[in-house]
Amino acid sequence: MTITLHGYTYSVYSRIPRMVCHEKGIAFDWREVDPFDDATPESYGELHPFRRVPVLQHDGFTLYETGAISRYLDEAFPGPSLQPADIGQRARMAQIISIVDAYVYWPLVRQVFSHRVFRPKFGDSWDEDTIAAGLETSKVVLAALESLVSEHHHIISPEVSLADFHLATMIDYFAMADEGATMLAQYEKSSAWWANMRLRDSVTATAPL
Repeated sequence: MTITLHGYTYSVYSRIPRMVCHEKGIAFDWREVDPFDDATPESYGELHPFRRVPVLQHDGFTLYETGAISRYLDEAFPGPSLQPADIGQRARMAQIISIVDAYVYWPLVRQVFSHRVFRPKFGDSWDEDTIAAGLETSKVVLAALESLVSEHHHIISPEVSLADFHLATMIDYFAMADEGATMLAQYEKSSAWWANMRLRDSVTATAPL
Protein backbone atom coordinates (compact mmCIF):
# COMPACT_ATOMS: atom_id res chain seq x y z
CA MET A 1 0.00 0.00 0.00
CA THR A 2 1.47 3.32 -1.12
CA ILE A 3 1.04 6.39 1.07
CA THR A 4 1.82 9.84 -0.31
CA LEU A 5 1.66 12.97 1.81
CA HIS A 6 1.65 16.35 0.12
CA GLY A 7 2.66 19.05 2.56
CA TYR A 8 4.77 22.03 3.46
CA THR A 9 7.74 21.37 5.73
CA TYR A 10 7.04 24.37 7.95
CA SER A 11 3.29 23.81 8.19
CA VAL A 12 2.01 22.72 11.60
CA TYR A 13 -0.89 20.99 9.87
CA SER A 14 1.45 19.03 7.61
CA ARG A 15 3.57 18.03 10.59
CA ILE A 16 0.66 16.45 12.48
CA PRO A 17 0.10 13.52 10.06
CA ARG A 18 3.87 13.04 9.87
CA MET A 19 3.88 12.58 13.65
CA VAL A 20 1.00 10.11 13.38
CA CYS A 21 2.87 8.13 10.73
CA HIS A 22 5.94 8.05 12.97
CA GLU A 23 3.89 6.78 15.91
CA LYS A 24 2.16 4.11 13.82
CA GLY A 25 5.25 3.07 11.87
CA ILE A 26 3.70 4.05 8.54
CA ALA A 27 6.10 4.63 5.66
CA PHE A 28 5.16 7.36 3.20
CA ASP A 29 6.39 9.37 0.24
CA TRP A 30 6.64 13.11 0.91
CA ARG A 31 5.78 15.67 -1.75
CA GLU A 32 6.72 19.25 -0.83
CA VAL A 33 4.01 21.82 -1.58
CA ASP A 34 4.28 25.44 -0.51
CA PRO A 35 0.71 26.78 -0.33
CA PHE A 36 2.04 30.34 -0.17
CA ASP A 37 3.97 30.00 -3.43
CA ASP A 38 2.18 31.24 -6.53
CA ALA A 39 4.34 28.84 -8.54
CA THR A 40 2.56 25.80 -7.09
CA PRO A 41 1.26 23.89 -10.12
CA GLU A 42 -2.38 24.43 -11.05
CA SER A 43 -2.77 20.65 -11.09
CA TYR A 44 -2.49 20.64 -7.28
CA GLY A 45 -6.01 22.06 -7.23
CA GLU A 46 -7.22 18.66 -8.43
CA LEU A 47 -6.07 17.22 -5.09
CA HIS A 48 -7.12 20.12 -2.88
CA PRO A 49 -9.64 22.62 -4.28
CA PHE A 50 -8.56 25.23 -1.72
CA ARG A 51 -4.87 24.62 -2.53
CA ARG A 52 -3.86 24.13 1.09
CA VAL A 53 -1.91 21.37 2.85
CA PRO A 54 -1.77 18.52 3.69
CA VAL A 55 -3.23 16.01 1.26
CA LEU A 56 -3.12 12.23 1.70
CA GLN A 57 -3.18 9.74 -1.16
CA HIS A 58 -3.54 6.06 -0.40
CA ASP A 59 -4.10 3.52 -3.14
CA GLY A 60 -6.35 5.77 -5.18
CA PHE A 61 -8.05 7.39 -2.18
CA THR A 62 -7.45 11.12 -1.75
CA LEU A 63 -8.17 12.99 1.48
CA TYR A 64 -7.52 16.52 2.69
CA GLU A 65 -8.01 18.26 6.07
CA THR A 66 -5.59 17.33 8.84
CA GLY A 67 -8.16 16.04 11.32
CA ALA A 68 -9.63 13.66 8.78
CA ILE A 69 -6.19 12.49 7.64
CA SER A 70 -4.99 11.81 11.19
CA ARG A 71 -8.06 9.77 12.06
CA TYR A 72 -7.78 7.84 8.80
CA LEU A 73 -4.14 6.98 9.44
CA ASP A 74 -4.94 5.87 12.98
CA GLU A 75 -7.88 3.69 12.01
CA ALA A 76 -6.66 2.28 8.68
CA PHE A 77 -3.28 1.02 9.85
CA PRO A 78 -2.03 -1.25 12.61
CA GLY A 79 -0.08 0.03 15.57
CA PRO A 80 -1.02 1.74 18.82
CA SER A 81 -4.42 3.42 18.81
CA LEU A 82 -4.17 7.19 19.07
CA GLN A 83 -7.82 7.70 19.99
CA PRO A 84 -9.14 6.87 23.49
CA ALA A 85 -11.67 4.08 23.91
CA ASP A 86 -13.38 5.98 26.73
CA ILE A 87 -16.19 8.10 25.28
CA GLY A 88 -15.51 11.04 27.58
CA GLN A 89 -11.83 11.11 26.76
CA ARG A 90 -12.58 10.77 23.05
CA ALA A 91 -14.95 13.72 23.27
CA ARG A 92 -12.27 15.73 25.10
CA MET A 93 -9.80 14.84 22.34
CA ALA A 94 -12.21 16.19 19.73
CA GLN A 95 -12.81 19.30 21.83
CA ILE A 96 -9.11 20.11 22.18
CA ILE A 97 -8.48 19.57 18.47
CA SER A 98 -11.36 21.92 17.70
CA ILE A 99 -10.01 24.53 20.13
CA VAL A 100 -6.58 24.30 18.52
CA ASP A 101 -8.00 24.87 15.05
CA ALA A 102 -10.37 27.67 16.03
CA TYR A 103 -8.45 29.58 18.68
CA VAL A 104 -4.83 28.43 19.03
CA TYR A 105 -3.42 28.44 15.52
CA TRP A 106 -3.83 32.08 14.61
CA PRO A 107 -2.42 33.89 17.68
CA LEU A 108 0.26 31.38 18.68
CA VAL A 109 1.51 30.45 15.21
CA ARG A 110 0.51 33.07 12.64
CA GLN A 111 0.96 36.07 14.90
CA VAL A 112 3.60 35.27 17.54
CA PHE A 113 5.76 32.58 15.92
CA SER A 114 5.55 33.84 12.38
CA HIS A 115 6.44 37.43 13.22
CA ARG A 116 8.92 36.81 16.03
CA VAL A 117 10.74 33.71 14.70
CA PHE A 118 9.88 32.63 11.17
CA ARG A 119 9.88 35.92 9.28
CA PRO A 120 13.15 37.19 10.81
CA LYS A 121 14.81 33.83 10.19
CA PHE A 122 14.13 34.06 6.46
CA GLY A 123 14.80 37.77 6.14
CA ASP A 124 11.19 38.91 5.88
CA SER A 125 9.66 41.89 7.65
CA TRP A 126 7.68 41.45 10.86
CA ASP A 127 5.25 43.54 12.85
CA GLU A 128 5.54 44.17 16.59
CA ASP A 129 1.87 45.12 16.90
CA THR A 130 0.89 41.76 15.42
CA ILE A 131 3.09 39.99 17.97
CA ALA A 132 1.60 42.01 20.83
CA ALA A 133 -1.94 41.22 19.67
CA GLY A 134 -1.09 37.53 19.41
CA LEU A 135 0.39 37.46 22.90
CA GLU A 136 -2.68 39.15 24.35
CA THR A 137 -5.00 36.58 22.77
CA SER A 138 -2.64 33.77 23.78
CA LYS A 139 -3.34 34.50 27.45
CA VAL A 140 -6.99 33.57 26.98
CA VAL A 141 -6.11 30.54 24.86
CA LEU A 142 -3.54 29.12 27.29
CA ALA A 143 -5.81 29.68 30.28
CA ALA A 144 -8.58 27.73 28.54
CA LEU A 145 -6.22 24.88 27.70
CA GLU A 146 -4.80 24.83 31.22
CA SER A 147 -8.27 24.13 32.58
CA LEU A 148 -8.58 21.09 30.29
CA VAL A 149 -5.16 19.48 30.69
CA SER A 150 -5.57 16.21 32.57
CA GLU A 151 -3.56 15.02 35.54
CA HIS A 152 -2.38 12.11 33.43
CA HIS A 153 0.89 11.73 31.58
CA HIS A 154 -0.62 13.16 28.39
CA ILE A 155 -3.13 15.87 27.72
CA ILE A 156 -6.34 13.87 28.16
CA SER A 157 -5.33 10.39 29.32
CA PRO A 158 -2.38 8.20 30.35
CA GLU A 159 -1.86 7.34 26.67
CA VAL A 160 -0.88 9.75 23.92
CA SER A 161 -3.69 10.78 21.56
CA LEU A 162 -4.26 12.79 18.42
CA ALA A 163 -4.97 15.81 20.61
CA ASP A 164 -1.38 15.73 21.88
CA PHE A 165 0.05 15.92 18.37
CA HIS A 166 -2.41 18.54 17.20
CA LEU A 167 -1.49 20.87 20.05
CA ALA A 168 2.21 19.99 20.17
CA THR A 169 2.95 21.47 16.75
CA MET A 170 1.45 24.81 17.81
CA ILE A 171 3.10 24.94 21.23
CA ASP A 172 6.46 23.98 19.75
CA TYR A 173 6.40 27.01 17.47
CA PHE A 174 4.98 29.34 20.12
CA ALA A 175 7.71 28.40 22.62
CA MET A 176 10.41 29.25 20.08
CA ALA A 177 9.54 32.90 20.68
CA ASP A 178 11.04 34.15 23.94
CA GLU A 179 7.76 35.79 24.90
CA GLY A 180 5.91 32.57 24.12
CA ALA A 181 8.22 30.45 26.26
CA THR A 182 7.89 32.91 29.14
CA MET A 183 4.12 32.94 28.92
CA LEU A 184 3.82 29.16 28.65
CA ALA A 185 5.90 28.77 31.83
CA GLN A 186 3.12 30.50 33.74
CA TYR A 187 0.78 27.56 33.14
CA GLU A 188 1.94 24.68 35.31
CA LYS A 189 0.02 21.75 33.83
CA SER A 190 0.55 22.83 30.23
CA SER A 191 4.26 23.39 30.86
CA ALA A 192 4.65 19.94 32.40
CA TRP A 193 2.80 18.39 29.48
CA TRP A 194 5.03 20.16 26.95
CA ALA A 195 8.23 19.30 28.84
CA ASN A 196 7.30 15.64 28.41
CA MET A 197 5.86 15.87 24.91
CA ARG A 198 8.78 17.75 23.37
CA LEU A 199 11.07 14.77 24.05
CA ARG A 200 8.86 12.27 22.24
CA ASP A 201 10.53 10.67 19.20
CA SER A 202 7.74 11.67 16.83
CA VAL A 203 8.13 15.30 17.90
CA THR A 204 11.90 15.48 17.60
CA ALA A 205 11.99 13.49 14.34
CA THR A 206 9.58 15.86 12.59
CA ALA A 207 10.98 19.16 13.90
CA PRO A 208 11.11 21.58 10.94
CA LEU A 209 13.44 24.12 12.53
